Parts: sequence; C-alpha cells; structure tokens
Amino acid sequence: MPSNTTGASLPAARPVVGPIAASDLAVEPPRSTGVRELDRLLDGGLVDGSVTLVGGEPGIGKSTLLLQVLAGVAAGGRPSLLVSAEESADQVRSRADRLGALRPRLSLCITTDLADCLSAIESQEPAVVVVDSIQTLAAADQSGAPGSVAQVRECAHRLVEVAKRTGTSVLVAGHVTKDGSLAGPRVLEHVVDTVLAFEGDRHHALRLLRATKHRFGATGEVAVFEMTDSGLRVVDDPSSMFLADRRPDVAGSVVVGSIDGNRPFLAEVQGLAVPSGLAQPRRTTQGVDPARVALVLAAAQRWTGVPFGHLDVWVSVAGGVKVIEPGADLAIAIALASSLSGTAVSPTLVTCAEVGLAGELRQVAHTRRRLVEAQRCGFIEALVPLSAPDPPPGLTAVRAASLSEALTAVGCRASDDRDVPRSA
Repeated sequence: MPSNTTGASLPAARPVVGPIAASDLAVEPPRSTGVRELDRLLDGGLVDGSVTLVGGEPGIGKSTLLLQVLAGVAAGGRPSLLVSAEESADQVRSRADRLGALRPRLSLCITTDLADCLSAIESQEPAVVVVDSIQTLAAADQSGAPGSVAQVRECAHRLVEVAKRTGTSVLVAGHVTKDGSLAGPRVLEHVVDTVLAFEGDRHHALRLLRATKHRFGATGEVAVFEMTDSGLRVVDDPSSMFLADRRPDVAGSVVVGSIDGNRPFLAEVQGLAVPSGLAQPRRTTQGVDPARVALVLAAAQRWTGVPFGHLDVWVSVAGGVKVIEPGADLAIAIALASSLSGTAVSPTLVTCAEVGLAGELRQVAHTRRRLVEAQRCGFIEALVPLSAPDPPPGLTAVRAASLSEALTAVGCRASDDRDVPRSA
C-alpha cells in the first residue's frame, strides 16, 4: 500500500445517502489492550481505526502505560508499533526491559518526522501504534517548531487519516499545561475518537485514568492504578489502598464516602485548625475544592460558632487522591472541628453530605452506592442527611438535618456557640 507522506489529500469518498434504518450497523467489537482496567474503561478495548489521545503531565506515567498496552497487544499475537519522538532507542529498550515488555511482535521506530512515522505504520502494518508524543512530532511541509499549533493540528489530522484508512488503532500521548488542560489546539481533542486523562501526584503511587470523551461508549468511568518499579499495577480495591495508613484515633481525621464517575470509594479527609498569628489566616488545601472549603468554613462559623475566621486552616485528602465534589463538605467540616476540639471521630463512622449556605445538610448523588461501599469496607455507622436512603444491612444511619446537629452527633461542637443562630 503506498505511503501518504507528502501531505496530499486522499480522493474524497463518495457520499452515502439513504434511510438511516437501511444502514449497516455491524461493527467489529473492541479488541483487548492487554490491560484489564483499561479495557473496562474503554468498554472492552480499542476499536479498529480509532484514535485515542492520552493526556497527562510529563513524568506521570503515560509512556509506561502505553508501552504496557503495546506489550499486551503483542503478547496476544497481534503486531504493535511504538513511534518514539522523545526518547532514544536505548531509553525505550531499558524501560521495556524493566516492564517485561520485550515482545517479538513489538516494533520500535525512533523519529521526530511525521513522514517517517506514517511510513513505518504503512510498512509494519501494526494492529496498534503508539505515538509518543504528538508535541515532539513535526511535518516537514509545515511551518513552525514541533508542538506549535500548526504542527500539532497537521500531525493529528494525518494520524487520524491513516488510522481510518488502514484500520490501525492509534494511541497518541499528549502533554498538558499548568492548569491541567491538553497542550495544543482544541482541534486535537475534536478530531480524535477518545480522550483519556491521566492524573496523579508524582510523589504518590496512585494514578487515575478517566475517559473525558469516548465515541464508542460511556464516559465518566475511572481506572485506578498504582505505579510500581515494574510498571503500573491495577488497583482492584481503591478504598483499602486509600485508607491503608489511616490512624483512626487521631483528631482531625474523617472518612468520606465519595464517588468518581461511576465508581464509589472511601478516602480519608484530614483537617488541621490552629490559631493564626497572621492578619490574613492561611487557607491551604490539597485534593479538595478550595471553593467548597471556603463555603464550609463560612457556613460552620455562621451556624455553629466555630471560630474559623482567626485560624490557620489546612485540609487534605490522604494518599494523593482527589475528592472534588460536594459529598466531601461534611467530612471537611467535621475534620476541622475535630482538630480544633481535639476530639477524635469514631473510627467506624463514614460521612457523605453536602453543606448548604444555611447550614443544612443535603443528599448527594449515588448516596446508596457510597454506603454500600462503606459497609463492604467494615464501617458500621454513616452520618447522612435526613433525606438519605436507608443504608444496607450492617450499617446504621446517623441522620442530621444541619451541620450543627452533625457536629453534636460526633461530639465536636465548639464550647462557645450557644448563642449563635442555627439553621431551621
């Protein structure tokens, strides 16, 4: 098959016009990537001719994941190809050896030239190809340095073109900017079939992979991995991993029942509140939404009298996991009140509730699924709003209408809040 490396467009396909009911809907099923958790995220695996963009910060593990995918595909008997535009052959070989990814059907192409990349795809005819990364690939007939808007746009379009024409599944690694968005033009996300966001803290072993766009299935799912010396390992029980180092007898620690996509998990929210010597007290957060923390602090001070206005406050989710959703509100409030009062919360208690501006507690989405996960992990009490569904057998609901009632229930009420207005 001739290589399309000159940039010339292929002959336009003839338009298909007719009743939608007469269209042939038979499609090839997805093919396994060899990585079980990734297959679950992609509803079975990679579709032939699809283009998947994997975005993440440099050093987060994109290259490791993609090399494991290629090794899995090759181990299954299908040829795969790695086009590396960032690392030398020795560097790639060293990583493959460490990951146990040396496979006879896994080929390597070291180039920064798009024409060479497309030529290798045409000649090798791989089932799956990885391009690492698109920001370092360049087309000779385009102006601008690698990573520029023009270069990224052109490389993306030609990779999509060759994928659709040859039926090759293409995975493209892409870097992200400081604010977490994919670097390069927005067209990069529009032209691909699937966008996967690789998240994590390089100082922790946890890695999360979520589908933000997927033309062949649902989005909202999340895959959980642990970075080890031998590569990424699937985490089958994230809750146990997140709570493994928890000290249940320490004030300022609360377990929250959270959900990411469609996956429930438990995490430890830690709070620290101490008197401040600054005119503007510190507000430091990690793993939680700073705006939600500000709301919780204001509601707690207004409706319970806990004097957060003159305190330095730190709020963190242990283990490097993120809980960016309203379900963590109550856990944040209790963790800080517990730290301030010095009263440890019951180690068998889990919380999940949103705090409103009037200090009321509100039910959050998928409360029942969160409680089922808590019961599975051995918790026996759940502090929830009045409207929350009944918990599963073995888990007792402790219901509260307001933040004030919730702090009273866990024994973390401030001593000077008797005359402060309460929510109804």
